[in-house]
Amino acid sequence: MTTKFKIELPLIPNYLAEGTFEDIFYDEEPYLTNQLITNISRENDHIERLIVSKVLFQKASLINSNFNKIDMTDVIFENCDLSNSKFNEGIIHRVTFKNCKLVGVDFSEAHLGNVTFDGCMMNLCNFGVARLKQICFEQSSLRSASYYDCQFKKVKFEQCNIDEVDFNDTPLHDVDISTCTFERLNVTLKNLNGCVISTEQAIGFAELIGLKVKR
Repeated sequence: MTTKFKIELPLIPNYLAEGTFEDIFYDEEPYLTNQLITNISRENDHIERLIVSKVLFQKASLINSNFNKIDMTDVIFENCDLSNSKFNEGIIHRVTFKNCKLVGVDFSEAHLGNVTFDGCMMNLCNFGVARLKQICFEQSSLRSASYYDCQFKKVKFEQCNIDEVDFNDTPLHDVDISTCTFERLNVTLKNLNGCVISTEQAIGFAELIGLKVKR
């Protein structure tokens, strides 16, 4: 039986002044707070140690950018494109990504807590050596994503495509993938101990280890 848990949602003020992302380039310490950022299109930015708090991004395109060691708290991304951007070594807390394109995004070595990925395209994402606590991946495509050597605590995948996902060296105890679709996973039997799967998936895993299943 999986442990039920609740995701803490971002705490966003009812009113946000519309801002411009470009303002942070004039700050000695890049900081973005209490703003609505909408309909912007940028690429190839490099902003290290950016702090973002209580910000709503809508229809924002920030592709192929480097936000290494970002600190995000209480942030929502809606209908945004962050493809091939880097959030590695970041601290990401109470953040929601909804209907976003996150293909190839790098979350490696990041600390994520109370984060929701809802309806996102996340193929080829890299979560290698990241720490994930109270995270929900829902109705998202994660084909060929990497969760190599991650620490999972209260992580759930609901109705996601996880085909060819790499779970090597990541224990999946209490992780429920029973509603997900895949043809192949990169995972060891040892790390599947305690993972929650469907009957159909169990048959597939049995056949992968050489058992003959009568249907």
